[in-house]
Amino acid sequence: MENKLKFSQKHPLLFGFALILTAMVLIIGAMAVFNFFFFKAHRNSFFGTKVGVVHINGLIADSLRITNWIDELAKDNAIKGVIVRINSPGGVVGPSQEIYAALQALARKKKVVASMGSVAASGGYYIACAAHKIVANPGTLTASIGVKAKLTNMQGLMQKLGIAEQTVTSGKLKNAGTIFRPLTPEEKKYFQSLVNDMHDQFVQDVARGRHMDIEKVRALADGRAMTGRQAKEAGLVDELGGFNKSLDVLRLLTGIKGEISLVQGPPEKSSLLEKFLGKLTFKEQILGPRWVFTYE
Repeated sequence: MENKLKFSQKHPLLFGFALILTAMVLIIGAMAVFNFFFFKAHRNSFFGTKVGVVHINGLIADSLRITNWIDELAKDNAIKGVIVRINSPGGVVGPSQEIYAALQALARKKKVVASMGSVAASGGYYIACAAHKIVANPGTLTASIGVKAKLTNMQGLMQKLGIAEQTVTSGKLKNAGTIFRPLTPEEKKYFQSLVNDMHDQFVQDVARGRHMDIEKVRALADGRAMTGRQAKEAGLVDELGGFNKSLDVLRLLTGIKGEISLVQGPPEKSSLLEKFLGKLTFKEQILGPRWVFTYE
């Protein structure tokens, strides 16, 4: 005891650090023991076969964080399967297609199950079609297979304000969709051709992902929303149930036994600045152009 006192007096900083380190080890050890014996149902952070979870929430406006997370799961050999949890009404066509493509690549390496929450419609449903199986709640709002272009005509307001547009273009369709006048018949035909092509891409990818006859999908692709139960009857969904049902389906596909450890992402933006910049990016993509094509 005397030697210990002498050491603490000679090296107070080292002695204090050793005490703090010992206390931390004891606390962490106690928490691990407590967690093991009293919270067995929630031990998935430390024990069990690893299953990845991709959360897709809200309007789909940017894909980068989600596709990066999907790529991480694809490269991690410890991840034995993936659940894609979707709560989204859809969004911009390009980002929806990027997420779909990333999930397609993932599905070539691991089993993927889409789990629909309250809503997984249009772009949300499009993304789900990259999975091996789709699970929806009976009351989930889904399907809504279709594309729309939002065009605004503010000519009347601009005239009242005394504002007139003067635009020089390199071609007659370059200024199509301007807010200062209605569409001409030629411009309307032009936009309709763009929408039709994007819609056809949607239908083809749904038919491919669901292994359905393309004409059957086309008959359902009139923009109508469906409940999960209606979608199952139409062949657009495989099983009815919530997240736990999706885990059961993944178990059957992968042969996973015992406990499961959920590895969830993508990680949240870590700072207020990142969150603010993310909102600016959203506004640029949605509000910046004269018109936006959306799966919603």
